[in-house]
Amino acid sequence: MESGSRSSGFDPTMPNEARMIDYILGGKDNFAADRAAAERALALAPELPIMARESRNFLVRAVRFMVAAGIRQFVDVGCGLPTRGSVHEVAHATAPEARVVYADQDALVVNHAQALLAGSPGTAVIRADMRDPDALLAHPRLTELIDLRQPVGILLVGVLSIIPEDDVAVRIVEGFRRGIASGSYLAISHAISDPRPQVTEKLAELYQDEQIVRGSRRRNVRSLAEVEPCFAGLDLVEPGIVKVPAWRPDSGVPAVDPEMIWSVAGVGRKP
Repeated sequence: MESGSRSSGFDPTMPNEARMIDYILGGKDNFAADRAAAERALALAPELPIMARESRNFLVRAVRFMVAAGIRQFVDVGCGLPTRGSVHEVAHATAPEARVVYADQDALVVNHAQALLAGSPGTAVIRADMRDPDALLAHPRLTELIDLRQPVGILLVGVLSIIPEDDVAVRIVEGFRRGIASGSYLAISHAISDPRPQVTEKLAELYQDEQIVRGSRRRNVRSLAEVEPCFAGLDLVEPGIVKVPAWRPDSGVPAVDPEMIWSVAGVGRKP
């Protein structure tokens, strides 16, 4: 789930966003540096565990929606460490024939995911950089499972937040949109600064100081207006770009007050 500027391999003395989220959610696949950075982030924003869970819940709902729309192949970009409710589990619950490729830049994430998914039919894990969508989609293991001439679901859940450059984030989405067939879907979620700008400014500073986010330095995470261009060229599925808990909640009513959450989500269909 890293930005792609990090060198090959991993350094356990440097905090990593995927491992920080693992710690925040009570997981064990993290190091002391991850835990220390996560605790500093939690001191600034105690709602981060709810944010992480709601991001995962959006992923589950988006996959279910796509399966119901006929999608049978998925690419989870910047997948992070595997958790309960992973894409293949959700898709296979109603479409056992569905095929899923997980992609991440972090070597530890990829190695762990490959070990956990060994023997799982219709799945693969690849190491690839989301900054180069063309290379990711051309990965030989991906093309063994995914037929890009047919509709596919691309999942960019929470990953564009670690790309500091607006033009690069837009180019990433454009690259995936360009590389997939008409009738495909892209699901995107993204933290925004609008509801709590002072908190997100401090978090942005922390993540950049800790080199969790690398690249051009910015004062804050993106605003909603800065996220909206990522959906350009897509036909937005109702209800459009909304707070994460408000995107097609299972009961029709968000389980969490959307006002508590400073991230948005949407799903778009390639015409």
